[in-house]
Amino acid sequence: MIFQRFLAALGALALALPGMPANAQDNLSFDAYLQLLIARARAEGVSEATLQRMTSGLQPSSRVIELDQSQPGSSSGSGYPPLAPYIATHVDSARISGGRSARATWSGPLRAIERQYGVPAEILVAIWGHETAYGAVKGGFDLSQSLATLAWEGRRRDLFASEWVALMKVADKGYSRNELKGSWAGAFGNPQFLPSVYLRLATDGDGDGRADIMNNSADALASIANYFRDAGWRNGQPWGVRASVPSGFNVNAYRSPIVAPVCSRVHERHSVYKPVREWRSLGIQPQRAIGDDTLATLFQPDGPGTPAWLLTSNYRVILEYNCSNYYAMSVGLLADEIAN
Repeated sequence: MIFQRFLAALGALALALPGMPANAQDNLSFDAYLQLLIARARAEGVSEATLQRMTSGLQPSSRVIELDQSQPGSSSGSGYPPLAPYIATHVDSARISGGRSARATWSGPLRAIERQYGVPAEILVAIWGHETAYGAVKGGFDLSQSLATLAWEGRRRDLFASEWVALMKVADKGYSRNELKGSWAGAFGNPQFLPSVYLRLATDGDGDGRADIMNNSADALASIANYFRDAGWRNGQPWGVRASVPSGFNVNAYRSPIVAPVCSRVHERHSVYKPVREWRSLGIQPQRAIGDDTLATLFQPDGPGTPAWLLTSNYRVILEYNCSNYYAMSVGLLADEIAN
């Protein structure tokens, strides 16, 4: 989900609310800290009625703290689990058939969204399928409780305090506390947006004047499309294509020397970018149509003799949604199956 992108960027920072040292807030009770959050939200324009209904009876969640403290840190190890078993379980018959059914059901709105944003319908549906099983599993945590708990806990205070205030602004648009439920880490709705992402990119997909990503599938799909367009999706370019690699070809000779500042282990297995025509001259043959001038990186995750792909900049857009090669590859391959 998008939350992982925030964690990768912020690491283990635990910053304070403006104007108060972190150690001072560490000594506050939950109720006292909640008043600081409420004051910040009030100063940023959230109504008293919203603050009252979103904080009534609010107590910290021990389960949320347990889940947060069990999260692993950034990996510095070597080696990777193979991709093939992950794809087998995440691009399975149930998810493929569910995606095809969702695409057919929402064909009208999807055609309009695709025309407006330039993102293929199958990509949008694949994201929807991966995030919430086409709306079936959206999470049941009270977001106000979860985010307030995580901010009070302090491990990533700056992130979660800001997200709690953003949630209050979402609630101020007329959404009930019962509607604003999601993952323990604050992502919610069909696309699993964080509240700040909702405020920035959630979009009305059916013209009713609201961007209801919780209950309205057209709004959710349009919002995913808006996210992808904002991240730089290039219309008319595939995310990637299967490619044949000659026997004995040394993929490692073309590894990129650039160390990515975010999600470095995700990118360290990718080659340098070359125009497809240059890959062809080296013996790499795309198995589907892709322009000779298209810049692509060669990715053979499971080693010599296993499937390889030429990945475009649109693959990096999928990584913006979730910084994982396993996730991005499964989204791309699921989209291909939905489109077939």
